[in-house]
Amino acid sequence: MSASNIPADVRRFLLAVIESVPHLEALLLLRADPQASWDSDEMAARLYIDEPSASRLLTDLQARHLARHEGSHWRFDAHDAEIARIVDRLAGVYARHVVEVAELIHSTSDRKAQRFADAFRWRKET
Repeated sequence: MSASNIPADVRRFLLAVIESVPHLEALLLLRADPQASWDSDEMAARLYIDEPSASRLLTDLQARHLARHEGSHWRFDAHDAEIARIVDRLAGVYARHVVEVAELIHSTSDRKAQRFADAFRWRKET
């Protein structure tokens, strides 16, 4: 399966919403048990990142209406049933095709970083 064979709705979701593989993995951990709640320390340990990074990931997911913050804990919370179905499909695709999904995410991140760098360079030159 190549990135072009990732279902169109899942591909659009990845390109529009998911900034990085750690964002995706945090989302999928939350989604795995929607009744469970995670604090940022638990998420950091599970993703092998520091707590401030985990907290940022979770805040990013909340801003995209994919997580809910309750006190010091986080839960999966897709506000839209269609998005929840796409996240379910994404979980299956990612489980079977980790490399292809990661490559798609990285290609998008690289393009965004290059556009940012270009914009900064352009502003600096003017």
